[in-house]
Amino acid sequence: MAEHLLTVTRTQGNNRALTDGEVVPAGFPLAFKEEPVLVNGFRRMVRDLAYDVCEMALTTYLTAREHGVRFTALPVFLVRGFHHGAILVRKDSGITEPGQLAGKRVGVGRGYTVTTGVWARAIMALEHGLDLDSVTWVLSGDEHVVSYRPPANVEPAGPGKKLGDMLLAGELDAVVNTGVDSPEVVPLITEPVEAGFAALRERGFYPINHLVVVKDEVLDAHPGVAKAVFDAFAESKRRYVEQLRAGVVETAADRMYARVMVETGTTDPLPYGIEPNRAILDLLAEQAAAQHILTKPVDVDSMFAPATRELAG
Repeated sequence: MAEHLLTVTRTQGNNRALTDGEVVPAGFPLAFKEEPVLVNGFRRMVRDLAYDVCEMALTTYLTAREHGVRFTALPVFLVRGFHHGAILVRKDSGITEPGQLAGKRVGVGRGYTVTTGVWARAIMALEHGLDLDSVTWVLSGDEHVVSYRPPANVEPAGPGKKLGDMLLAGELDAVVNTGVDSPEVVPLITEPVEAGFAALRERGFYPINHLVVVKDEVLDAHPGVAKAVFDAFAESKRRYVEQLRAGVVETAADRMYARVMVETGTTDPLPYGIEPNRAILDLLAEQAAAQHILTKPVDVDSMFAPATRELAG
């Protein structure tokens, strides 16, 4: 293939060898475009199919696929994390555990389908028994997938409204996935980092946030592209994991992945491929349906390009 595939991804440890040009997909070179705000890249891909290859939030991908957007994922999971610290409350609110948010108003950064919001709501429902349908979810932005319609208990914050200000003013009882710079605001779940690692140790709860999608037009025209791009991302990640094992730990993400290896005994804190991630992908699909984001069940294998379903890396 002569031309380069226009690609958007945020440079970080596991893809740096790709964006630096040290690793190149066999036969399918990538041309990287910088998107200073990565979510704007998601939006352009969802709405305009603006790139050939693009990093993408997991729930945004599932929503877009249900609404007919013609791109398909590779099981390359670029970003993982823990979301117990994503739920914030006022210190003086009297709210000390998620079950107390039943019947309350909770702000959500950007759209209802944002993946961090989905995982944070899943934590509140599965670990703390919150009835998510009893909460009014108040959004600070719109959805990437224009045709998506949220459930009746979701409403916009309104023009010019900021969730942090609304929380401090008592108009909201909690917020999810939005920073609030105030000493009066604290995480709802105490010791959220430790809670996240406890969930990992005890039940393998290791959320995926971002994967990689390829435009269907590219996949149809070039049958070898899915495997070539997967293999290149996997090779780049292997180089990063070797650095982590050698003790090269510089960023907060590096520290988290290094601790995942210690806590779980794994030698790879970022497994690619369907099989090692099937349980967490199943859970995300179940939660997307339970939270009224998807209208029909999704089989995990069907999420991914057929040529990559047996791959691991």
